[in-house]
Amino acid sequence: MAKSTRTLEERIQEKNLRAQKLIEQAKKAEAQAKQLAKRQQAEERKKRTHRLIEVGAAVESVLDAPIEEDDLPRLIAFLKKQEANGKFFTKAMQKSPDTDME
Repeated sequence: MAKSTRTLEERIQEKNLRAQKLIEQAKKAEAQAKQLAKRQQAEERKKRTHRLIEVGAAVESVLDAPIEEDDLPRLIAFLKKQEANGKFFTKAMQKSPDTDME
């Protein structure tokens, strides 16, 4: 039985086709990775937005009044002053039992 041998040209063409397939697979994997990264960023953005809404709602519930946009500079100034005077806000937000303010 005679052994069928491929020419060098055929073998080169095969390798080129294989390389093209691998390049296409790499491009698909890269696109999928980018899509997953975008999805992760969107989820993180949603979590941050939710957290900010909860913080705003907590502040409004304590003040028993809605916070208007004009109130934000005063609120920020108040919190900065508390921090400058003794890190009161930071101490209140720490999760250790000895700093619990209740």
